[in-house]
Amino acid sequence: MKGQVIGGELGRIIIRQKAAEQLQLGELLIAEHSGEKILLQVYELVYGSQISPQNLELISGMHLEGAAPIEFLDAELRNYVLAFAKPLLALRGDDAALCKTLPPFFAALRTITRDDVAFLGRPAHALFVGRLRSGSSVLDVDIFLPAEEVLSHHILVPATTGRGKSNLTSVMLWSVLHGQFAGMLVLDPHDEYYGRTGLGLKDHPDARTRLAYYTPSSPPPGARSLKISITDIRPKHFDGVAGWSDAQQQAVHLAYSRFGKGWIQRLLTADENAEEAAGDTAGEAVVEAASEGGAGDLSLFHPATIAVVKRKLMGILGIRVRNGGLSGDGIFSATAGTTTVSDICSELEQGKIVVVDTSSCSSSVEILVGSMLVAELLGRYQRYKREGTLAARPVVSVVLEEAPRVLGKEVLEKGSNIFDTIAREGRKFRIGLLAITQLPSAIPRSILANMNTKIILGLEMKPERDAIIDSAAQDLSSDSRNIASLDKGEAIITSTFTRFAIPVRVPLLGEMVRGRKQEKVKTQREFAGISTSQESIA
Repeated sequence: MKGQVIGGELGRIIIRQKAAEQLQLGELLIAEHSGEKILLQVYELVYGSQISPQNLELISGMHLEGAAPIEFLDAELRNYVLAFAKPLLALRGDDAALCKTLPPFFAALRTITRDDVAFLGRPAHALFVGRLRSGSSVLDVDIFLPAEEVLSHHILVPATTGRGKSNLTSVMLWSVLHGQFAGMLVLDPHDEYYGRTGLGLKDHPDARTRLAYYTPSSPPPGARSLKISITDIRPKHFDGVAGWSDAQQQAVHLAYSRFGKGWIQRLLTADENAEEAAGDTAGEAVVEAASEGGAGDLSLFHPATIAVVKRKLMGILGIRVRNGGLSGDGIFSATAGTTTVSDICSELEQGKIVVVDTSSCSSSVEILVGSMLVAELLGRYQRYKREGTLAARPVVSVVLEEAPRVLGKEVLEKGSNIFDTIAREGRKFRIGLLAITQLPSAIPRSILANMNTKIILGLEMKPERDAIIDSAAQDLSSDSRNIASLDKGEAIITSTFTRFAIPVRVPLLGEMVRGRKQEKVKTQREFAGISTSQESIA
């Protein structure tokens, strides 16, 4: 017995802790009565005493000032700890339902066991997140989410720095590699998921057939070089990247309508003398309407507009004009990478995980690459929906680090982008986001509400906790302190696809990799007929 119910109300059950026990924030408890179990979770702890506050102050002063200590024969009865808990579920056999009743007075409360959570089954397409946690204790109960549903309806991972966001993402990617039910596009600004110089996704047993890695710098064996042709870039890909003025945006779109795939090359190789007019950009405009004719020459554009657009394009793409041609040392090229975007999208359609190393790129380049890939993928899946073949395609999720860069309030005030479109409409086309952020409050509430699954790691800043609590799938109004106290690797899963907000402990990816290698060695020994006892004798 951990404690006993002594009062309260629905949503706020008061429990007296047994003297020899110790309750924790987030601990899961079971109250049994008449064949029914009620699952409760502790959200607050306070001191209780039968001694008045004035007498407690007096006794404390006597202890502190060296007077003879006062001992109580019934100290365990007079001084105690009170816990406040909320009922989560009513359990009947293997079934669970929302709790709408109170446990009886003086109901005994015990620690949760594996048998109590038999209703937490494993779905057909399982996404492993961690193991069930009760306070700081970890139960031998694996927690799985229905992968197709949670990935297509978006996942948000909010956490303060150092609480295990990258490890959690790696664990989920490791789990997805086991099946062919989902593709994952990982835009990796730190080059940490593949495991180029240490443990990572490359150590998965299915990595050779289900993992693709693109990097701009010295690809390791089995990886691909990240080169993208500028002919695959469209003006819409710069939404949220370039920050065009109205005149520049008109010029860019008109250039694309005139020159098609060669629009960037034509703009960058335009008359160099146009740059002399770039000093005064206040009068930027397209001086002639398209209806006035013209076969597509750049005289339709104001020289100052062309000069500014050229500078922005060259700065973002890392391309320079030399001897009438284009050259650059970045990932964009005028001659190479003509099939890269198509190849990556095809691999995602095959249910593979594609890791794109953008660690050597600027933030704007990373967003541009992501916009190109996601726009191409969305176009394909929209076509499949029209053809009636979308259900046969795997779900695809896009991993976004520092999500406010493309989903932030300030960014979206300047205009929508492809990631905003996916956040609002992607689930209709089996495309979702796995957004990672330290500042969920920077994301509009309408988008937070569309993130139907949130895996909350430690958040110490109250405004960030409030933003998550206000948009959670379950009622977390009493869990602010619990969220703030989450240690590294501890998380709370709130989702429309779970019965309650599930506390979990996320294992380290290194533990999973080493466990897989040990299992492989054990299988090889058993196949060879070598037992553990034989090995020790040898």
